[in-house]
Amino acid sequence: MSKLVEFFIAPDDVVAALVLRGGPGRVLESVSCGNFDPEEAVIEWESLFTGRSFEELVDADEPRIVAGQDDDGSVVFAFSDPLVSALGAADEPRLGEVAGLWSQLRDEDGEALDVDVPGEILGDLARLARAAEKQGSGVHCWVA
Repeated sequence: MSKLVEFFIAPDDVVAALVLRGGPGRVLESVSCGNFDPEEAVIEWESLFTGRSFEELVDADEPRIVAGQDDDGSVVFAFSDPLVSALGAADEPRLGEVAGLWSQLRDEDGEALDVDVPGEILGDLARLARAAEKQGSGVHCWVA
């Protein structure tokens, strides 16, 4: 499951969709990750932060695809406003709690993550969410 994953800030879905072919690069503030399913992770994070069930979020078409195909090529999707708000408001203890719970979910699915990785990813995303909120922008993800 080798994937390129970049979470980034964009002012709207139209600008976010423009990165479909090559990623956000240095033009947009971003955080790079890899080797996990970011669409599933975003649903899990939102479920853990907000208490909404995984199934409820899937039924609500979260995360929202803004460009590309989610089956066979690059895709760009948007974080929901509640997830951006939850990430932006999370303090270190809350980020650590959610990181631990997410790590447990991944372990249960046979996808062990290095011990520090969940906390690092969520810490980076919290910083990105805070910056996005200050700019009046959204958080998006590009996967290739």
